[in-house]
Formats: sequence, structure tokens, C-alpha cells
Amino acid sequence: MKNLINKVIPARRLFSFFSNDMAIDLGTANTLVFAKNKGIVLDEPSVVAVKISTNQVIAAGKVAKDMLGRTPENIIACRPLRDGVIADFEKAEAMLRYFIRKVHDNRRTLVSPRMIIGVPSGITQVELRAVEESAKQAGVREDRVFVIKEPIAAAIGAGLPIHEPCANMIVDIGGGTTEVAVITLMGEVFCRSIRVGGDEMDDAIVQYCKRKYNLLIGERTAEQIKISIGTVMPEKSRTAKVKGRDLITGVPKTIDLTSDEVNEALLETICQIIDIIKVALENTPPELSSDLVDNGIVLAGGGSMLNGLDKLISKETKLPVRVAENPLLCVVNGAGQVLDKLDFFKDVLISG
Repeated sequence: MKNLINKVIPARRLFSFFSNDMAIDLGTANTLVFAKNKGIVLDEPSVVAVKISTNQVIAAGKVAKDMLGRTPENIIACRPLRDGVIADFEKAEAMLRYFIRKVHDNRRTLVSPRMIIGVPSGITQVELRAVEESAKQAGVREDRVFVIKEPIAAAIGAGLPIHEPCANMIVDIGGGTTEVAVITLMGEVFCRSIRVGGDEMDDAIVQYCKRKYNLLIGERTAEQIKISIGTVMPEKSRTAKVKGRDLITGVPKTIDLTSDEVNEALLETICQIIDIIKVALENTPPELSSDLVDNGIVLAGGGSMLNGLDKLISKETKLPVRVAENPLLCVVNGAGQVLDKLDFFKDVLISG
């Protein structure tokens, strides 16, 4: 009997290892993977590089991002997700399969894992099916794919008590979308998604440089400017050297861009985010509004890290605003918690 037990236990451990359940934040800018009992095992840019003639994936993640704008004619490096949803199904499926295999060390799984994927709250049924189909084509059985709205996952990952009868307001500013939700008793009182986020901010900086300086810069350069000197509140002006191509002469050119100019470039995008937050507050019932006076607003997502954004939102709403701990990880951590307690959180999952 003892020998039989000794044989069964290692077999169960092996079985468990090869059927690792995963939670995935399939974001416009970055894809993060949470493996059960392991935590976050992958954090890579949502970029894939493909050889055009054979459609073969030659790189994904950080390596592929470094290729953006630098590839020869026979290779294309692109982002298969736009505005938080799949824009190129084949490339998204190839990227997802590449990441899943990387997590599993390229070993074939004995049992199809369960997978939870975070999606924008404004996703259509067609877009939802595209996400589920991508997971299925990447090797996950359809009945083992679960979907959760990103603001719900972000609220769970930020540690908000969404199961209690009080208002919790989360604003998740991602690469392609901004999600605003008021949650209580594991349900949404109000939820709205707008296709404005970090990418829109980058594009605003690109257009500003083009309009004011006749300078063409790439999206990677714009992102670096946003991170280094981007701000939405008046402060001591900072300067960054920006390199690009002069649209008049066609030759490379360098300019000095100030944080005040970046503030001006981002103003319209930030106003759209603040407007949707105000709409959410206007549509919150009075009893729950009183909770928000004490609980305030929690910001998550990469866009929430923009310098001064929390202070500006607090100024405009007259409510306390804080940025969640590890805002980039809120969605994947929340989806991971749902994965660990699937029965408890089953009501927050959506189906196609």
C-alpha cells in the first residue's frame, strides 16, 4: 500500500505541473501571464514579428518590440491588438501560442489548462469570440476558457472589497482603453469603456511634434517622452532632447521638448478620461456616492502612472484619489486570484 501511495503522489505532481492553469492580461501594450502556484511568469510587450512569406513567428514580446520600425521588407513587426481588442486574429493567436509555450518551456501539455483572460468591458460579442478562439487555437479547450472584464479584475488585484455592500470605484487606464467602473457586491453599478489610453497619449505627442516642429517621431520615442517628462499638472519645467526626421528637409533633426509642451499635447486625451469619470459619478446612486466620499477612486493600469494624474482627477472630482500598488499588475493579479478561487468569483465571469 505504501509503495502504491509513493507512486501515485509523484504522478499527481507531474499531472499538476503539465496542466498549469493560467490567467492572462492580454493588453494592447503588454501581455502578462499568471500561473497557478507560481505567480506572474511572463511580462512581455504585445508585439509579434512575422516572416511575411511563410507567416512564421520569428519573435514576440520584448525582442519583437525592439524590431518595431526597424525591419526589412520580408519581416513585419506589429501589435496584433488595438484599443484593447484583437485587430489581427492570426497574429494574435500566433503570439498567444508563443507565450503559452514559453510559459510551459516548450513542452506539450498532457491536460489542457484552464485559462482566464481579461477583456475590456466594452467588448462586442464578435470581439469576445475572437479572444476565445485565439485561446482555443493556442491549445486551450473551449470549455476551459473563462473571460473576466478588466475593471473587475483590476479592482480585485488592487485589493478592493468588491464582495461587500459598499461602492468601489476603479479607473483602469491601459494602452488602448480606459475602463471606469463602480462595483458593489461583485456586480457593476456602472461600467463604461472608452478607447482612449496610453497609445492615444503617445499619438498626441507624435502629432504635437509634427504640428509645431515639423518633426516626425516614432511611437516608441513618443512613449519614452511621456514616461520621462510627461505631466498633467504645472510644475518645474523639464526638457528632453527628441530626435526624428524633419518633414521639410527630410533629414534627421533634434529638438528640445519641454514638459509644459507635453502637458499641452496630452490635455485633450486627459480631458476625455476625466469626462468619463464624471459620467460614472453622475450615474452612481446616492447611497453609493456617499461611500465614494470616504473610499475615493483607485487608479490602475500603466496610464495611471502619468505624473500628476491622480492629483488632477482629485482636483476635478473633489474626491480622494490614489494609485494602486503595482498598477501595471492589477488586472493579471486579480485574474490570478479569481483562478485560485473560481467558485467564489464565478459570478464575475462572462461568457460568449
